[in-house]
Amino acid sequence: MIIEPLVPADGALPGPVLTEVTALYATNHAFFELSGDFTDPHRITVEQVAGALADELAHDGAEVLLARSAGRLVGLAAVLTHHPDPASGDPDPWIGLLIVDAGAHRRGYGSALADHVEDRFRAAGREAVRIAVLDGNAGALAFWTARGYTFLRHAEDLELGRKCTVLRKELHGAAAR
Repeated sequence: MIIEPLVPADGALPGPVLTEVTALYATNHAFFELSGDFTDPHRITVEQVAGALADELAHDGAEVLLARSAGRLVGLAAVLTHHPDPASGDPDPWIGLLIVDAGAHRRGYGSALADHVEDRFRAAGREAVRIAVLDGNAGALAFWTARGYTFLRHAEDLELGRKCTVLRKELHGAAAR
């Protein structure tokens, strides 16, 4: 699997990549029904995805990583080097979103992408990483806790006030997985 950052060209996100990400998001309508990120999760448009990605990248220290296998987009991770609310006092980086093509679940892409993100933060000297899992997303909660993430607190997300569970994983050395 090849993982590379999404890089705007001349201030805009490349059209072909937006089409690929839209197709990736469209396979995950159950998640987007839960999240409420799109008005109709069965009809996600390129324009909506462009706006969502622009919102992700507008945060200081944000990055979107694209995961490809055999040239096909199989996953995406949006990461933040720090909490988007400076007043939070939170010292850890965050995984804002990690999503895998629904047709490719249980093939190891999510784990490989999560490993990559954790390794990058570990290499940058970060001590831990956090993620907020939406309440009702039992599959995601099971995925992250199986990876060693532990309960930190219940909270509401900053953007839409959705109830979620905040998890944290300490990043000890290269053998932390």
